[in-house]
Amino acid sequence: MFVRIVKMSFYSKNVSEFLAIFEEKKHFIRNFEGCKLLELYQDKVNPEIFFTYSYWENEQDLENYRNSKLFKSVWAKTKVLFNEKPEAWSVDKKVCLQ
Repeated sequence: MFVRIVKMSFYSKNVSEFLAIFEEKKHFIRNFEGCKLLELYQDKVNPEIFFTYSYWENEQDLENYRNSKLFKSVWAKTKVLFNEKPEAWSVDKKVCLQ
């Protein structure tokens, strides 16, 4: 399993529109094959910055999502709201042993 972290920054006037899109589509994304978790976080200092954390069974599942109609429709609505280019990381989730 691995984690996809995406940092997004929006114009203040677009935050509520982004949240509406996320609320409308989160169920579909969470139920996409291979998606184990999807969470949204808002920065405590700058309320225009958000992070999504999604857990994926494998990288192909994420690629399948990124090539899906669902992703393309969500991304088309979301990318016009950004005030900066988003950043993304794919990281392996490690279990810490004591």
